[in-house]
Amino acid sequence: MKKILIISPHFPPTNAADMHRVRQSVWYFEESGWKPTVVCVDEKYVEGVKEPLLLNSLPKGLQTIKVKAFSSKWTRKIGLGALALRSFYFYFKEVNNILKKESFNLVYFSTTQFPVLILGRYWKWRFNIPYVIDMQDPWHSTYYLDKPKNEQPPKYWFSYNLNKWLEPIAMKGCDGLISVSEAYLTQLKQRYSELLNKPSSVITFGAFEKDIEIAKNLHPDNSFFNNDLAKYIVYVGRGGFDMQPALSLFFRAFKMGLKIHPTIFENYNFLFVGTSYAPCGKGTKTIEPIALKLGIKDYVTEFTDRVPYYEGLALLQKAALLFIPGSDDPAYTASKLYPYILSQKPIMGIFHPASSAIKVLEETNAGSVCNLNDTTEAVYEKLLTLIEGIEKNKCPHKTDWAIFEKYTAKEMTKKQVELFNRVVKE
Repeated sequence: MKKILIISPHFPPTNAADMHRVRQSVWYFEESGWKPTVVCVDEKYVEGVKEPLLLNSLPKGLQTIKVKAFSSKWTRKIGLGALALRSFYFYFKEVNNILKKESFNLVYFSTTQFPVLILGRYWKWRFNIPYVIDMQDPWHSTYYLDKPKNEQPPKYWFSYNLNKWLEPIAMKGCDGLISVSEAYLTQLKQRYSELLNKPSSVITFGAFEKDIEIAKNLHPDNSFFNNDLAKYIVYVGRGGFDMQPALSLFFRAFKMGLKIHPTIFENYNFLFVGTSYAPCGKGTKTIEPIALKLGIKDYVTEFTDRVPYYEGLALLQKAALLFIPGSDDPAYTASKLYPYILSQKPIMGIFHPASSAIKVLEETNAGSVCNLNDTTEAVYEKLLTLIEGIEKNKCPHKTDWAIFEKYTAKEMTKKQVELFNRVVKE
């Protein structure tokens, strides 16, 4: 049995998007010949939503080691709140001690807390241990360079320059790459010739049925559904300016429906939940303003505060129709796609033409899908078909679960292990 040391600062009971790959994969590593040990940050040092129910989704006996972090209460006084920066020293110290005492075949970074990735190069130098990086998002990205300041993330100048300096350190010594997007791998190989002959693989997040089983036993807060007479079109996930083209297109199609078939479309309301990463009560709405501009604000409700992971999945169960807006970034992959499919509700998605989400929905026949180049009329026709099916209690799509099997977390873990085996063999 080979041994893998996994660096994932976020981990249950913390609810964060970048820990789900590891959380799901640890169920299947051992059956593929790899014994996992996860090194995460103690949840008392982590900001954000805590969800003890997530602990029920972990296998019994999983070895988890927790490190400390500097308190954000003090580091924010000097403008530093990122978990990667607050935990960096403690990761350095703790993993050094681990690797002195115990032998591992591989270090695996699966996180968007990017600065900790440079430690892989140090541990490789000191302990002669290879490391693999899982790129769930771009690290050093130029996406926001030409965007207005109000559309840039907070402290963009600082993070842009820090990432530009740190990324080469980690990438030039990396022994293998996993990414949710082919575009991320291509970009990194163009930047760093050292990666050209290194093992790499595009592996999306997987579908994890255990999560749906846990969510079915929950009863979400009914206050989200403030119109007892309405049927809800629901989206749970982040908003943002990069999703506005998809949202605008969908809202225009809905507005067309209100005009052509008012007796049907007036029965539907939109619900958007957890659209901001900002602390509770401090998020800025990015979706309702679009509805207001298009004159359909009365049909759209946006809650910026994030909700616990399983409560979000339970909200999907109460929807009449699920909507997934994609980014205008062609490299964007909708990690939430699989829970939506497993919810077995009618689905409508609008993505960039190059998005991998289009292929998944079309291949599995799990929902209706449009791209950002489609006309309002084309989107309206697909939306009308879905809504007419809902009214007749008959969904026009029937998911091909045999094809869907290859998108499960178990199959995605096998792909990770294939890359690990290539790395340690080479």
